[in-house]
Amino acid sequence: MNARLKLPFRPGTMADLIASLDGIPPERIRLHPPPGTATLRDLEKPENKLCELLAGTLVEKPAGMDESMLAFQIGHKILSLIEDQDLGFVSGPVGMYQLFPGRARGPDVAFIPWERFPNGERPTDPVPQVVPTFVVEVLSKSNTKKEMARKRMEYFDAGVLLVWEIDPKARTARAYTGPNEFAAYGPTGKLAAGDVLPGFVLNLKDLFAKLDNRRK
Repeated sequence: MNARLKLPFRPGTMADLIASLDGIPPERIRLHPPPGTATLRDLEKPENKLCELLAGTLVEKPAGMDESMLAFQIGHKILSLIEDQDLGFVSGPVGMYQLFPGRARGPDVAFIPWERFPNGERPTDPVPQVVPTFVVEVLSKSNTKKEMARKRMEYFDAGVLLVWEIDPKARTARAYTGPNEFAAYGPTGKLAAGDVLPGFVLNLKDLFAKLDNRRK
């Protein structure tokens, strides 16, 4: 495990816990099981399907209609491309990945090519030890800068090659090729996945237009 990743611990105060989780709002931190004691088995329970496992603590992923709509649109576009060529699989926010022992993340959208699966077979574990090559995170109001920086560090340390962060409020995006290396895009920008997913291009103008659609 990378030395920069925090191991499970028993916090002394709620302030200690929040600080260790990069300022995540307390309403997203589950207290059952007690912070520092949660395991993958807890994560697999139905009531925790929208949580991630961080330092032995279950943390809820932010939920919102706009974020869900955009993630679904992006996932659908990726799926349309990879199905034609049988390139791999795409998953949504309830698809968890054990990036490191005792630490699991659920990207809003993730692409996993066939070559990332052991022996070319998709694992049947609820939280597989498989690392996507490409993930997309749609930012929510309660996401903190430190939280997203930690996610990027973990993704790239685990072997992710490309991370896109989509900001519905600002209608902008960043394409990361490293924890702090990125290209920024405005509301009319076009993101290309390059060699990570050849042929995949996301037009932000078309994507954000979905938020303004009205019945004709």
